[in-house]
Amino acid sequence: MESNCNIAAALPKLALESPERAAIRCPGRSGGYGEALSYAQLDTRSDAIAAGLAGRGVARGSRCVVMVRPTPDFFLLMFALFKLGAVPVLIDPGIDKRALRQCLAQAQPSAFIGVPLALLAKALLGWAPMTTLRVTTGRVALLSDATLAQVEAAGRGAGPQLADTAPDDVAAILFTSGSTGVPKGVVYRHRHFVAQVEMLRSAFGIEAGGVDFPTFPPFALFDPALGLTSVIPDMDPTRPAKAKPRKLHAAITRFKADQLFGSPALMRVLAEYGEALPTLRRVTSAGAPVPPEIVQRMLELLPPEARFWTPYGATECLPVAVIEGRELLGLRARTETGAGTCVGHPVAGNTVRIIAIDDNAIADWDDALSVPKGEVGEIVVAGPSATDAYFGREDQTALAKIREPLPDGSERSVHRMGDLGWFDEDGRLWFCGRKSQRVTVDALTTLYTEQVEPVFNTHPALARTALVGVGPRGAQTAVLCFELKPGSGADPREIADELRHIADGFVHTAKVDVFLHYPKPFPVDIRHNAKIGREQLARWAAARMAAAGGG
Repeated sequence: MESNCNIAAALPKLALESPERAAIRCPGRSGGYGEALSYAQLDTRSDAIAAGLAGRGVARGSRCVVMVRPTPDFFLLMFALFKLGAVPVLIDPGIDKRALRQCLAQAQPSAFIGVPLALLAKALLGWAPMTTLRVTTGRVALLSDATLAQVEAAGRGAGPQLADTAPDDVAAILFTSGSTGVPKGVVYRHRHFVAQVEMLRSAFGIEAGGVDFPTFPPFALFDPALGLTSVIPDMDPTRPAKAKPRKLHAAITRFKADQLFGSPALMRVLAEYGEALPTLRRVTSAGAPVPPEIVQRMLELLPPEARFWTPYGATECLPVAVIEGRELLGLRARTETGAGTCVGHPVAGNTVRIIAIDDNAIADWDDALSVPKGEVGEIVVAGPSATDAYFGREDQTALAKIREPLPDGSERSVHRMGDLGWFDEDGRLWFCGRKSQRVTVDALTTLYTEQVEPVFNTHPALARTALVGVGPRGAQTAVLCFELKPGSGADPREIADELRHIADGFVHTAKVDVFLHYPKPFPVDIRHNAKIGREQLARWAAARMAAAGGG
């Protein structure tokens, strides 16, 4: 790998080759898409901001919190920090606000760059008191040391800025939402970002010159390195289920977007809108399994040559595996009879294995950890984009990483996904659910959410189901919570009886003992609007059963 390993290194080349081509288009304050940056502007202005930040003490390795909405300012700032070799700290907007303060304290940032509201919250709530520099994107330097415009003006004319970052230098710290555990800061090194770009390019056949419509804005940071134009949707990225489909469709059509990234909730919005999407050639959806009916409907709205991809991965390791929608639909019957959800073949460069389920830390790799093909275990991944640490969380790093020695005397980090799965006879990976959400009925019986719920989700009156365990692990009662479709007039007691009949049809689902109607929409992760809050449902189910005397 070349010595200057930096995701921003592609930007000066693109600015030289295609200076006038749009790099970023963003919704304007007064509507429309009046805010845009060409490749030349993104390169020159991020140089100026980098120089201006350097003049105020931001250096290579400086950790800088960035709390800026997906506007041109966000992209200018991120590329400026990458060019400096500084370390942007991004916190998932869907994170519990009580955990936000903890994340900021963990990161120990030296700079805080944000919108005026973020600076106000920092002042009132005492966020990140250790910071020595505060920059606002507002017009006035209220509660800050400078505005971003002042920083840019101070650095204008300083010339190109690009630190000679090494592959192992820290590039960014990305805090997870904590939707399936404690929020953790994933350490991204420059080699991880560069590897992701190449893996995405290869896995999806991405070519320079396309137009991307990334409904999760951080993914747009890859676009300049891929030679794409990003059109940022006019929507709240933290609430994809609330997006206005008419606005999305109009922007996709107007700018002839040929690729789209979105969560399953966003795909549902477009699928239910029902308007054809003739310009799209590549659609990807990740964050949670995409319901088969949504995959089917999206394929009907796309042109015949288009592909609908559902890549599998996590903040700590992406992409891991990928499957195209048509293949996924062809396996639907297996999913609906308890096989799990197929996530496809591993992406080239990854070594994906299945190890025996263990909640304890595993320090060193041993081939004896692996289970036979076809057996469910924990999914582990080693590869160029697999991260190797959580920032300041040695305990969590120990639980999630395994050291593996290599024949040449070096070693690599094996990431434990915290997901359960198995490999089929064709080498495809099947996802069975989160390890922490498995239900252990007894010493011989363990149930997995993605092998149980799809069986019941076939009932026409149901919106979705959730398998939870009540009681101590090893002696849990398997409970299926179910949510009726909006406006359904079905009697929950009759539905419960019908679900019991379905359960009797399969060996594993026969172990589900209790069926409870949840009287409102399931609690979900707001960003994906698909990751079910099973821990919350388990507490609710336990209370219901206790109130009913165990029934």
